[in-house]
Amino acid sequence: MNSFFQFIARHRVLASTLFLAIFPFIMPYEALAINILIFGLFAMGFNLLFGYMGLLSFGHAAFLGTGSYLTGISIVHYGLPWGTAILIGVIGSAIAGLIMGFLAIRTRGIYFSMVTLALGQIMYYLFYKSESLTGGENGLRGVRVDTFNILGIPVDFLNPLVKYYIILFFVVIAIWFISRILNSPLGAVMEAIRENEKRASACGFDVARTKLLVFVLSAAICGLAGSLRALHLSIVPIDSLHYLQSGQAVMMSILGGMGTFFGPFIGAAVMLYLEDVVTTFTKHWMAVIGLVFMFFVLFFPKGIWGSILSKLQIGQDSK
Repeated sequence: MNSFFQFIARHRVLASTLFLAIFPFIMPYEALAINILIFGLFAMGFNLLFGYMGLLSFGHAAFLGTGSYLTGISIVHYGLPWGTAILIGVIGSAIAGLIMGFLAIRTRGIYFSMVTLALGQIMYYLFYKSESLTGGENGLRGVRVDTFNILGIPVDFLNPLVKYYIILFFVVIAIWFISRILNSPLGAVMEAIRENEKRASACGFDVARTKLLVFVLSAAICGLAGSLRALHLSIVPIDSLHYLQSGQAVMMSILGGMGTFFGPFIGAAVMLYLEDVVTTFTKHWMAVIGLVFMFFVLFFPKGIWGSILSKLQIGQDSK
């Protein structure tokens, strides 16, 4: 068993891809699997900043929402192809991350978290008040992806299983990209800053520039999750930008294991699956989720995946 987890940790992109390929057959229905896939990516993007850099942001819903709205606006108002719309959503989220990150990295600790929360709320009201483009409180509707051809084969995006694997294609690219970041010298600098910022600065690393770069990369990944969510839902609800979405990313990352590669996805899967099950029994599902979250925080402080890796004594470099 130990060697099995060692293999997964060393070949994390391949293992993640194989698991996600069979994931819709494990879940009760495909729509839930798609939601978990999208929010798992959102949590992984957030974890890049939180888990590996040690910067707790309460404003990452801004990037999820920006990606969703820019993708939706590109399709609904300008009739652009959905592939181009996704690219616009990711680039727009990265630019938003550049602006927000430039302002936020000047602060530290809880002040950083509060500044990102405030900036995230500003983004919320910017989109909320742009009613002619975004639909205001009603959200943006009509984000359609028509049947298209791949090598002459028609692909129906409305088929839930087909939709899952199309979205999975983009998610796997993002997972590979995150892995490359963590395996690069940038990844080592990120963890050095997380462990001791002053010592990293004394070693000659540009801490401010690294923080800003990681903030932008994290925003772009979360923007991709938002773009995929817009295509999945065919609408962009205004709550995509709400601070509660940022809170979900925090909870998913902690629940799965912050600072671990696949932990945030596991956190998203557990949280959304529990939500789906509990809501069939009670309208007070948030209380149940809260109790589960408290249990894992108290008894598994490293998260689900982090605790498994720690129990099996799998090295930090393989997480």
